Amino acid sequence: TLNFQIEPRVTLLDALRMRADLTGNKRGCDRGACGACTMIVDGRTVYACSTLAIEVQGKQIRTVEGLSTGNTLHPVQQAFCDVDALMCGFCTPGFIMATVALLEKNPRPTEEQVRKGLDGNICRCGTFVRIKEAALTARVVARG
Repeated sequence: TLNFQIEPRVTLLDALRMRADLTGNKRGCDRGACGACTMIVDGRTVYACSTLAIEVQGKQIRTVEGLSTGNTLHPVQQAFCDVDALMCGFCTPGFIMATVALLEKNPRPTEEQVRKGLDGNICRCGTFVRIKEAALTARVVARG
């Protein structure tokens, strides 16, 4: 549990990056259009660059840093590594968080549901095929 005293205008992304040193999620567009800052708040994805920190007081906030357990990656993180679903890596944390949220809501998504579930995130390098493959691979792993 983190506790900050910040101005009401501070975004969730700025609060966590600047005050908690949680720098995994990135600032891309700063307008809630690219998804690089995607986090999960009370089970729903949010763009942290356009969510005020004050709006999420008392809620469960999950960032990419909180997914692994010790040295063991979350199945979605592992799937992204296994299928090489990243190039520059800037968008990867947001895609991972969006994929985790998708699979938590729908553990058996179709390819179309994966595409639709991740359509709020942009990869400027163009690794969408591998990202979709990672989501489908993680779906299988998570199911067992």
